[in-house]
Amino acid sequence: MVLISKQNRRMILEHIFKEGVIVVKNDGRASRHNELEEVPNLHVMMVCKSLASRAYLSEKFNWQWHYYFLTNEGIEYLREVLHLPPQVFPSTLTKQRATRAVLAGADTAGASGGDWGKGKGKGK
Repeated sequence: MVLISKQNRRMILEHIFKEGVIVVKNDGRASRHNELEEVPNLHVMMVCKSLASRAYLSEKFNWQWHYYFLTNEGIEYLREVLHLPPQVFPSTLTKQRATRAVLAGADTAGASGGDWGKGKGKGK
């Protein structure tokens, strides 16, 4: 049995909700987690194991690493625990939007006509 402080537990839950995923090495003796430097790896393992047993996280295990993914039920549970509004979502569920400036620059680059590619047959 591992006693985890409220501060460490809250840091772990906030990180899981913010990212939507977490990776934990299967090493209980590691002094620090690779993403959360202030929290021991054993605490992260136990919190994720507890959430996975309640079906709030889905787990994949490969080459001594646990990969945990947040489920829809887990999102609702973490919103209740962390007192978050329903408009906030993990970063895995938010879509990345391309900016117009980047797309506009790509359109004008090909229109100049002076820069030719490295294709065969040009000028020969």
